[in-house]
Amino acid sequence: MTTRVSATFEITEWDERPFDEDLDLAKLTKASVGKKYAGDIEGGSVTEWLMAYQADGSAVFVGLERIKGTVGGRRGSLVVQHVGTFADGAANAVLSVVSGTGELIAVTGDGVLVADPSGRVTLNIDP
Repeated sequence: MTTRVSATFEITEWDERPFDEDLDLAKLTKASVGKKYAGDIEGGSVTEWLMAYQADGSAVFVGLERIKGTVGGRRGSLVVQHVGTFADGAANAVLSVVSGTGELIAVTGDGVLVADPSGRVTLNIDP
């Protein structure tokens, strides 16, 4: 049975550094990001994102996030894959659960992340 969990988050740490940039090329960066969750997800996370920026400031990104705490009332951790875009001040990503530990060890699922002035995440998880 699929359970839908929703949470808000705040960014607690952001360390972004270019690893390849040159004139007339997309700037490539790596960001290490910390988040604090509230709602159906309670706890914190660390994420590593790789991003490619266009000249207009938009970007595409991929990343892996480890969430530690409780998700839908179950304690453990989840690793979630992100594939997304950034434009007009908002990031949108499709999420896939790739692994879990503790009471979340057998969890699979997918979801979405929206990071605009208010951060939101929704996951549809199967036990």
